[in-house]
Amino acid sequence: MSLMAALARMEAAASGRAQPRTTVRHRHLAERPLVFVPLTTAGEAGAPLGALVGTDRERPELLVVPQPRDRDLRFAFLSRLADVVLPHLESAQDDIEFEERKETDPETGKKVTVQVELCADAPQLIVPNGPGADFVRLLGRSMRFRRTAEEDPDNPYPAPPRVPLLGRWLTQYGERARVPGSSLLLSMTELLTRHWATGQSALEDQHLGALLAWIDPPEGLSGAEAALRAEVERDTAGQLVCPPAGPATDPAFDNRLLAPAVERYDAGVPGAEDEVRELIASQLRPAWDAVWHGIDLLRTLPEGGHVAERFKRDRWSYTAHRDRVRGGEPPQPRRDDAVTAAAKLAQREREQARLEAQEAVDDPLVMAERRFAGEAFAGEVTAVEMAYSEGKRQMPRPLVTLRTDDRPHLAAGAKAHRILAEGARQSAEFAGEDEHEPGLVTLRLTSGMGRGKEPAPGTVPEKGDRLCWTLFEHSPRGGPELPEVEDTPWTHGGPPAETVPGTATTTATATAAHPAADTGTGTAADTTATGTSAGTGPDAATNPPAVQPPLPAPDPITSEDLL
Repeated sequence: MSLMAALARMEAAASGRAQPRTTVRHRHLAERPLVFVPLTTAGEAGAPLGALVGTDRERPELLVVPQPRDRDLRFAFLSRLADVVLPHLESAQDDIEFEERKETDPETGKKVTVQVELCADAPQLIVPNGPGADFVRLLGRSMRFRRTAEEDPDNPYPAPPRVPLLGRWLTQYGERARVPGSSLLLSMTELLTRHWATGQSALEDQHLGALLAWIDPPEGLSGAEAALRAEVERDTAGQLVCPPAGPATDPAFDNRLLAPAVERYDAGVPGAEDEVRELIASQLRPAWDAVWHGIDLLRTLPEGGHVAERFKRDRWSYTAHRDRVRGGEPPQPRRDDAVTAAAKLAQREREQARLEAQEAVDDPLVMAERRFAGEAFAGEVTAVEMAYSEGKRQMPRPLVTLRTDDRPHLAAGAKAHRILAEGARQSAEFAGEDEHEPGLVTLRLTSGMGRGKEPAPGTVPEKGDRLCWTLFEHSPRGGPELPEVEDTPWTHGGPPAETVPGTATTTATATAAHPAADTGTGTAADTTATGTSAGTGPDAATNPPAVQPPLPAPDPITSEDLL
């Protein structure tokens, strides 16, 4: 926790109200987001109990599984969920714009400019908390490998037609949510804690009702009092006034109300199913209202300057997945190969650094945290001395002296960066500090002044200007290039089975035997070009059998497989 974050929490505890951590909103909020509030069965994380879902806060769609152990009822729940969610997720697929980008011509090997499609928008999904986002990923993995009756007529338990497609979309959103700064799948508790600091612990902030009580407490109550009521207050029947925002339920609700109602449903008592629906709705509605309350609070903040740029990368991700689905590609694999996993990790590290830099540039409060940490400094220009580089072609290298009260971690040759008025970036090099007068820092400008012999107008600060410099780059550079998948080194498992030279993998048999075959991780009989099994026939002596890759170990049975 940074010094500023700790100070904000102490001020919140002293004042009885959450304190702002930002002056702008650092995430994109759609005009019509799809809110999804799920509940799961106690003890069975993969068994859905019910959900409220929709884009209209006044008319949510209630989905209920009156007996979570019934496979048919669970499939009916997933089918209805697909009917509600898929139209929203697919609503932006055909509204496109064209972008130009460079691609390598396969014939000439040269970079050429091509026009590609980019979806003009990307639908947004909002859940109450982090476990809700985890449940979205779990649903995605559980659904995308299912087989419909059309795909597998012999399957005794075929999935409803659009359930596998919904699983692929939920997996895409769940994986994209792991990229820092993404706004396709948002957790309301994470959104609120990014923009406000409360007087309670980070663990207590995961309770959506308590978190909102600190940010917007009722009249006459402090944040601490309102949060305590949200966490522990119960009615005359012993039920929480503010139930958990899911996916887990309150044990008192499970034992005293839900379990007897499910037993009556199993016994065929008339009206038992309606009773179960009313009970589950009573647990879901407070969380549903809380999510929309949080959206209203976030809309009061202006959007940050770089939010649209980050959301454009979300739109590229959405467009790419649309193209994969329309192109008939198989579902996402259960496990990524070594190259894909390394690429994902590198992307997330790069986006984390970019997000931190952009939030600091957009928000003075966030920049103040970096200044306290010695990663940035602000000051007033006291002197500007024109200087030039040495060599055949002399380039302008002005020396700028600033007076600052900050204590940046400057070493010899350290780089500093700032944003110019027109949005361009400028870099400088630490040239020295006055030994007799602390706080005087001299920088040598090295870029952002044009290509002429004299600096472009407005690129060199003047005496009296107040500047803010950062010691971190505003646009992180990428790492080294990764090898192609077929060139995966043996130290990382070697190439996947389907890319072994001289083999042709047949997936029909493997698909029926193991769902991982859809992802390229399953294996089947490898045949030669003539269709004869390797190592048999008249040429067996001269053509020894190819070395077969080992069969992958089956996935362990986990909670999502029970869905």
